[in-house]
Formats: sequence, structure tokens, C-alpha cells
Amino acid sequence: MSSSPKKPFRIAVLLCDTPIEPVVAAQGDYGQIFRTLFRKSLEATQAKEEDGLSDFYFAIDAFDVRTKLEYPENVDEYDAVLLTGSAASAYENLTWINRLIDYVKYLAEEKPKIRLIGICFGHQIIARALGGECVPNDGRWEVGPTPLQLTETGKKLFGVPELVSPTPAALHKPASDATYPSFLLRLFPQNIQQMHRDHVPAAPPSFYLLGSTPISPNQGMVKLYPGGSPESVSPADVHIFTVQGHPEFTQFIVDEIVKARSSTGVIGKDIVEDVQRRRDLRNDGVEVVGKTLWDILRASRA
Repeated sequence: MSSSPKKPFRIAVLLCDTPIEPVVAAQGDYGQIFRTLFRKSLEATQAKEEDGLSDFYFAIDAFDVRTKLEYPENVDEYDAVLLTGSAASAYENLTWINRLIDYVKYLAEEKPKIRLIGICFGHQIIARALGGECVPNDGRWEVGPTPLQLTETGKKLFGVPELVSPTPAALHKPASDATYPSFLLRLFPQNIQQMHRDHVPAAPPSFYLLGSTPISPNQGMVKLYPGGSPESVSPADVHIFTVQGHPEFTQFIVDEIVKARSSTGVIGKDIVEDVQRRRDLRNDGVEVVGKTLWDILRASRA
């Protein structure tokens, strides 16, 4: 007799924006884009593990917190709440942003069993809600696949034992390239798609930094449950997880946003040219960041 299927992981995705039209037409809204990220990350993880994931499945419910002020009716039904990116600035004094900040405070303080996940704008909102700040980054953009320098906590959580400085040619090898042994690929810096010019300059109180770049010193952060240690962090320790980058972004999405913003002068020619030089860098959104999201979700059921 077969055992009954496991209860699906349920994720509430708080939609903080709508993608530009060409992206919606090709890949859907952010609810669908995150469904794709979680599906591909689960498939990649299943391919690497012999057992333990074959009967895992998930459900994502999307809530438009920007234009409809929608929120889950019963948030206790969810394993995690994820805040998406947005073209808005997290420091704006707008009704929907202020309500979102209050909601994050409520979840963090009153619903600690629910994991909180912040992506780009979501990372910035969580910082504001829990004692940090989001500010303009002197007009400096980060766009496209960008290598991160991980902290020791970041290395442990993402499963990267050490970082090296590979050659430019090596960085352009895809993660699946058979000419590179898996142990060597794990030593390469983590790359994640970026699209922002606001940032969180420092981790708020009780948060631990995951990584940085020369432009944005806070590329991600975690808040741990009581008893969790940044020196020996595990997915089970993580209450709140954020990244400044976009693990859900494909190269198509980045190309379309760059095209739209450069056509109106929001992004300059020098940035466009720099992004083009890096567009073929390996993107670790699915196999590194996405896998870590699944590790955190799985640990919540352990």
C-alpha cells in the first residue's frame, strides 16, 4: 500500500508590481515567474538527490498588495510568505508600502513559524520593517548577472565551502558544462541577476549578512531563530531570508527590462554595454538561491 502524499508546501507571494508587457506576454506575472523558479529549483534539487524529494509538491497563491491591497485571509495556511521585486522605491511614503511594512512587522513578530522571504524590493521592505533602512545608492545601478562575495554565513547557507577568483573564461562556462568538475564549480563566486539602484546599506539589528558587492554591501541577509548561530547556520535556523538580487529573473527578463529602460534614458549606454559583456555569466538563481529556498522550506517540516 502506498503512503499518502505529503502536504504541499504553500507559499503566499505578495505581488509588489507587474512586469513590463513583453515579460508578462512571454513568462507571466510575478506569481507565475516565481512558480517557475520554485519548480525549476525543485527539479534541479531532485536531480542531485537520490531520495527525499520525489513526492514534494507546492502551491503558490499570489496577492496584489500594490493595486488591490490584497493579503492572505488566513496566513497560517502558509509555510512561507514571499515579497517580490518592484520598480517602486521602498522608502516612498505610500499607503500600500506603509501597509506592507506593517504586515511584515506583524508576520515577523506574531507569526514566527512562517518563513519570510524578500527579493530585491522585498529585501528592502523587510529591512525597513525590522529596524533597517533603504536609500538611493547615489544613482549607481547594478544590472545583469553579478558575482557576489559571500560571508562565511553565506557560504554555509548556500553550500559553498570557499570562493576563488576564476578566469573570465571560466566564469562564462555554464554550471552544467561537463568540462568543469562539480567540486570546482562550487568554488566559483555566486552570480545572481540584478536590477536596482536603491539598496539596504547595512543589515538591521539581529540580521546576519550573506554577501556583498563593491556597489551594494548588503546583498542578502538572514534572521535566525533563537539558538541559531551564524557560525554554524543551517536552513532550519532561518526565520527570514532576503536577497538584493533576482533569482527568479531569466536573461530574457533582464534583456527586456534593459531594453525598456535604456529606450527612455533611465539606464545609460555605458550600463547597457557593461550588461552585454556579462550577459552570458552563469546564473545561480535556480541551482544555488532557489535550492536554498527549498532547503529552508524542507527544514520547516523536519
